[in-house]
Amino acid sequence: MSTCVAPYLFSYFIPLYSYRQLRKWLRAYESASSFHFSNYFVGFLSETTATLAGSGFTEEKENLKWDLTVSHPLKVELPRSMVEVVTGWNLPMSRWLNSYVFKNSLKLGTFSAIIVTYAASALLHGLSFHLAAVLLSLGFITYIEHVLRKRLSVIFDACILSKKCQPGCSHRHSTNLWVRLLNLLFGALAVFHLAYLGSLFDMDADDTMEEQGYGMSYTINKWSELSWASHWVTFGCWVFYRLIS
Repeated sequence: MSTCVAPYLFSYFIPLYSYRQLRKWLRAYESASSFHFSNYFVGFLSETTATLAGSGFTEEKENLKWDLTVSHPLKVELPRSMVEVVTGWNLPMSRWLNSYVFKNSLKLGTFSAIIVTYAASALLHGLSFHLAAVLLSLGFITYIEHVLRKRLSVIFDACILSKKCQPGCSHRHSTNLWVRLLNLLFGALAVFHLAYLGSLFDMDADDTMEEQGYGMSYTINKWSELSWASHWVTFGCWVFYRLIS
């Protein structure tokens, strides 16, 4: 998928490149998809090697369950929210950051704890500028999406939180058509954010640039080509949240 399908998704499999106004965004989605499936490959390889080494299990009393999961591809490719995307991307890393960084930073406030957590993730990823830009952008996007959907769920008394409600929740509206459509809308918005953020991982970039990391000028140029759309949408969501709070 990463090497043979994603780079040709809209040029051969779903030929839409003739529409010029969509070309940049289609290219961004292709780059994002290629990067995503590279991550899934590493995740599945990690599961396999860990299981073969005898460590990919959980123990309940005397029963062993070989249930190690590193990634949830469907939660990334067909997301309910960006919050689900960042947890489904790398489950062990997400749990580690939540336990040792986020929870210990909550005394600074929720927003500060989120930024500290993504900053720690950027450090663990090697402090490349483009990765830091993506991760810190994710911090703002996930926080604003979380508080906005939380506020809307209170106003409409509906199951439209970033994470799916548990069965028997107290919300009055859970399976209504408009609730499903609203969740689909937020899911489509998450795909939009993923395409924008993933545009930095250009499939046509030379190997030297990939090894050394994409610089600040490259990052700014790529997002400028897309008119900084994701950041503007995120800012608009924050303004809307403030208006309804």
